[in-house]
Amino acid sequence: MNQYPSASGQVAKAEIVNAFMRGVYGWMSGGLALTAFMAYATLNVPALFHLAFSYNPEAGTLAPTMLPMIALFAAFGMVFFLSFKISTMNPSTATSLFLAFSALNGFSLAPILMAYTTASVVSTFVTTAGMFGAMSLYGMLTKKDLTSWGSLLFMGLIGIIIAMVVNMFMQSSAMAFAISVIGVIIFLGLTAYDTQKLKTMGENVPAGDTAAIRRGTILGALTLYLDFYNLFLMLLRLMGDRR
Repeated sequence: MNQYPSASGQVAKAEIVNAFMRGVYGWMSGGLALTAFMAYATLNVPALFHLAFSYNPEAGTLAPTMLPMIALFAAFGMVFFLSFKISTMNPSTATSLFLAFSALNGFSLAPILMAYTTASVVSTFVTTAGMFGAMSLYGMLTKKDLTSWGSLLFMGLIGIIIAMVVNMFMQSSAMAFAISVIGVIIFLGLTAYDTQKLKTMGENVPAGDTAAIRRGTILGALTLYLDFYNLFLMLLRLMGDRR
């Protein structure tokens, strides 16, 4: 007799989780699309191009202005603000901040993309999408508890950040290669870990609280966006053909 209500409850819970994860992937995809659009527009719309690049007549070369770096720091600040304040934030405000973050990231990404051929950027993006999709699917479907990965991946992330800062002064190509390889491994691991964590969040989200659900999907979208974005950058350094 109790079998049917239990089964019905499990089906309803699975539907809630699936709807939550669809929201996460939907907003993440929207954010990535906005980033790609903004990067493309910066490289192709003259007004935006001249904001991002300056021409050196003596050397006959283009160089990034300070604005992409400022945009990067502003986007970085938004990540921290959203992460710490989203639980008390109006859902529409959280959504607007996420979209603003995605647009700023696209503007700051343009100088990096300009250094590589279009074909290698496209092929790297496709490779990133495939690897990200496989690891995210693993995080969704695996029965293994990935919680223990968290501290190890976090320490690895801190390690590569420190190594990147050190290599800004050393300018070692071997060290840059090692950072990119390790970075790919770390962000693949984070993709699976974060996906499983978001699945658990979806299982515990209050079904009738639309504001909490929206805030959760935006936070989840931001988390997976960062995993995808950083995985793409690491792969681009490994696979990209410079102009």
